[in-house]
Amino acid sequence: MKVYEEVLKFKKRYPMSIAWRLKKNSKIVEKYLNPDETISYVFAAQKNNNPFDIFSTAVIAITNRRLLIGRKRVVFGYFVDSVTPDLFNDLKVLSGIIWGKINIDTAKEFITLSNIDKKALDEIETNISTFMMDEKSKLIIER
Repeated sequence: MKVYEEVLKFKKRYPMSIAWRLKKNSKIVEKYLNPDETISYVFAAQKNNNPFDIFSTAVIAITNRRLLIGRKRVVFGYFVDSVTPDLFNDLKVLSGIIWGKINIDTAKEFITLSNIDKKALDEIETNISTFMMDEKSKLIIER
């Protein structure tokens, strides 16, 4: 279970990030990985904009094709979001006293990832931005 191992490494480096049920959320991400996808970076956050809502943990994986967000519901079912480079518009980092947020603006929706250890924000921003800009430049060259 590579996703789970990677998210545990993230949680160990940044213990202030609020994240629960990492194994179950990781399984959702792994379920939606395509056979030709490889993972380059994994982290955990709350997928919401409310600092007091700590029950919406998501595992976020950057693959060689997209950003994949998986959340297992408490009772049954799950949620999966996929952001491909062609839909990515902008990324915004907000840092508070203890936690930070990452806002991802796409062509179709606005995604907020919150309750992240503020020490992890630089690393997350670098990984997402580098991947998206590299892939977008490939799209421009192909056209």
